[in-house]
Amino acid sequence: MSVAQEAVRRADPVARAQRRAALARWVRPALLLVFVVVFLIPVYVLVVTSFKPLSEADPSQAWNLPKVWTTEAWSVAWEKLQPGIVNSVLLAVPGSVISAVLGSMNGYVLSKWRFPGADLVFTLFLFGMFIPYQGVMIPLVQLMVNLGDALGVQLYGGIPGLTLAHVVYGIPICTLIFRNYYVTIPDELVEASRVDGAGMLRTFRSIILPVSGPAFAVVVIWQFTSMWNDFLFAVFLTAPSSWPTTVMLNNIAGAQTVPYSQQMAAAILASIPTMVVYVLLGRFFMRGLMAGALKG
Repeated sequence: MSVAQEAVRRADPVARAQRRAALARWVRPALLLVFVVVFLIPVYVLVVTSFKPLSEADPSQAWNLPKVWTTEAWSVAWEKLQPGIVNSVLLAVPGSVISAVLGSMNGYVLSKWRFPGADLVFTLFLFGMFIPYQGVMIPLVQLMVNLGDALGVQLYGGIPGLTLAHVVYGIPICTLIFRNYYVTIPDELVEASRVDGAGMLRTFRSIILPVSGPAFAVVVIWQFTSMWNDFLFAVFLTAPSSWPTTVMLNNIAGAQTVPYSQQMAAAILASIPTMVVYVLLGRFFMRGLMAGALKG
């Protein structure tokens, strides 16, 4: 074999590797682009249909751009959804904050202030995650009525009762997230605060809370999304004047002609708050999840 042939033989694997690397650089972005397009197809249909007049909003024309662009559907959808959006804000904002605070306290005690039976208590907390909504609807309604009568307040049929139900039902998952996150905090910090004379609450306020941002972000996003998107509890526990966004959205329907453009506009309006929460807190979300997944 000549020297030239030997050089060609040795260079051939290198050339193939370079071609494979170049192909991979193009294939990955192309696949990602395909996935993005497929994912955005429903969004395209939502947005395009929401700007169509009722005469054009038909399933047979779902892919077509509007011949006449109009915001009438947005105006009607906002008028119909506005009371529900207000109710959902009154439900999800305080409910997610209360859930985060209670979960933080529970997780702190179960991870840093061990007591006899702590593992059993934590197991019982986790058991609450596996109780289906449908299995507690009737006793929950009876509890809300009886508790409201005992306290002299109206829990059943209003936002306070719905908030209470979501907070109680969210305590297990909130406790789990905070407990697993706090396990990653060195015990030496808590021991040092005890040596300095700090009690349980002082240690929690001065040592634990300042580093709890990612865990709070995870819990707030989780609970806010759960409360905002809830439908079953809302139907059972609220009166028409207290219906949140999901129930109002379900009721946007025509008697004989379905107002697709109004439904699409209403769906976009109903999803905006959760998207805003993810945009504001999303950078902490994965950090909190990964920190809580390392131990515990």
